[in-house]
Amino acid sequence: MKQDAAAREGAWRIWAVAAGWAAFAAIVCVVNLGLAAEFDRTLLLAMRAPGAPDDPLGPLWLEDALRDLTTLGGSAVLFVATAAIAAYLWANHHGQLAAFAIISVLGAQAASEALKAVFDRPRPDLAPHEVAVYSASLPSGHAMMAAACYFTLAYALAREQGRRRNQIFPYALATLLVLTIGLSRVYLGVHWPTDVLAGWCAGGAWAVGASWIYRRLAPRPA
Repeated sequence: MKQDAAAREGAWRIWAVAAGWAAFAAIVCVVNLGLAAEFDRTLLLAMRAPGAPDDPLGPLWLEDALRDLTTLGGSAVLFVATAAIAAYLWANHHGQLAAFAIISVLGAQAASEALKAVFDRPRPDLAPHEVAVYSASLPSGHAMMAAACYFTLAYALAREQGRRRNQIFPYALATLLVLTIGLSRVYLGVHWPTDVLAGWCAGGAWAVGASWIYRRLAPRPA
C-alpha cells in the first residue's frame, strides 16, 4: 500500500512539472505572437487610477505596503530565508534537506536569469515603475523565484515535520507569499501580468521537480 501511494505521488509530481512547463511555453508563445497585448494592458491599467496611469489604485498606504512586500521576492531576501531555513534543518540533523534547499534555490536563480536572457522582453511602459528594475521582463524573476524558493522551503519544512497536520502551514504561508509578491509586481508597474503567470508556472514546476528528485535520491524518513 505504501509503495502504491508513493508511486501515485511520484506520478502526480511528474504530471505537475510537465503541466507547469507546458503552461510556461504556452504563455511565451502567446506573448511572442502578440496575442497577450490587450490582456496585459487591460489588467495592468486596472490596477491604476482611471485616467491616471502614473497613480496606482488605492490609498498611499497600500502602495507603500506592496512596495515593502514585493521585496520578499528579491534575491537578497530569498537567499537569507534559504540560509536561515537550511541552518535550522542542519541544526535539527536534516543536513540532506538543508543541502537540497540550497541547491534548488541556487538552481532556480540560474534558470530565471537564463530565461530572461533568452526572451529579453521589455518592461511595461504604460506607467512609471514604482521600484527599480535591472533586467528583462519575462519571466518575472520575483514571481518565479518566490514560487521556486518558498515552495521548496515549504517542502523541506513539511518533510521535517512528523505530523501531517503540521505540514499544512508551510504550504499555506508559501502560497500566500507567492500570490502577494506576483500581484505586487503588476501593481507597481514593473511587470506585465503574463510575466507573472509565466514566473509562477516556471517556479512552481521547478519546486515540484526538485522535490521529486529529492524523494528519488534521499532515503525515506522514519
